[in-house]
Amino acid sequence: MKLATLKDGSPDGVLHVVSRDLTRSVAATAITPTLQTAIEKWDLVADALEQLYAALNAGTAPGAIALEPRRLAAPLPRAWQWLDASAFHSHGDLLEKVFGLDPPPEKRSVPLMYQGAGDDLIGACDDVPLPSEDDGMDFEAELVVILDRVPMGTTVAQAESHIRLLTLANDTSLRALAAKDLKTGFGFLQSKGATTFGPVAVTPDELGDAWRDGRVHLPLHVHWNDQPFGHPHCGAMGFSFGELIAHAARTRNLAAGTLIGTGTISNENFREVGSACIAERRAIELVDEGAPRTPYLKFGDRVRIEMFDTAGRSIFGAIEQSYVRADIG
Repeated sequence: MKLATLKDGSPDGVLHVVSRDLTRSVAATAITPTLQTAIEKWDLVADALEQLYAALNAGTAPGAIALEPRRLAAPLPRAWQWLDASAFHSHGDLLEKVFGLDPPPEKRSVPLMYQGAGDDLIGACDDVPLPSEDDGMDFEAELVVILDRVPMGTTVAQAESHIRLLTLANDTSLRALAAKDLKTGFGFLQSKGATTFGPVAVTPDELGDAWRDGRVHLPLHVHWNDQPFGHPHCGAMGFSFGELIAHAARTRNLAAGTLIGTGTISNENFREVGSACIAERRAIELVDEGAPRTPYLKFGDRVRIEMFDTAGRSIFGAIEQSYVRADIG
């Protein structure tokens, strides 16, 4: 099943069921008004949503409309909690070199994770407004799970059962501010702008055989100003989604609607497959050439992030957006 949120001027938008080929959608308001309410009472509404999905794919759903990605908000325009991890070891290893960081203890056995801002999430085709190019604007292409309520102490074995949906993310980072945030010992704050999420969220079964061992075994394609930048494989996660969820829930409950991200997709063979963020490419240049040469984003730059199934069909639709100067004051 594929779901999206249509903008209607309200804070949470209107839940729509989206056809498998991403061409049509239909409002699900007769079942439940928003994605947040759907997640909160999933066991009560999932069957009805699946029936509407089947009718939409069969061309028999009344009220279906053409899907217009620019009319979509983030699947959850605001969320109780947005947690982002660093699940790809090669990415962490490279950024330690860029920022001159000491490797954290147990980095191969305990996930790194920070708490982001869930109050202002950006739609896949919306601009990313930021105050200054001098802050080192960077994109980060990721995968994200949307969870139902996860009780404190949930084990890795139990955790996957709480995954209701998956989507894409562009977790914008401001690299010039990141080192300052980290040195405080309190983690990221100013160095993390609002996060963008994919236009459509899908249930794990939509991924078929690509969904196994708590990972998505497909590449993620990233373009910068229409030029290919990287296509790293998501199956290389050092920590599974189950491990990330269990880590987050070790000492607290996770509310229904919690989002957990993988962190930047990264592969050990980065020289062949490219990268999913600029900082990683700069790290490679530092290692190979002694200094980074790729600049960070400029206002007007465009980023596209998309995943395809083995038949070449887009799964989530595309994050396709521009970075622009924020209108402040």
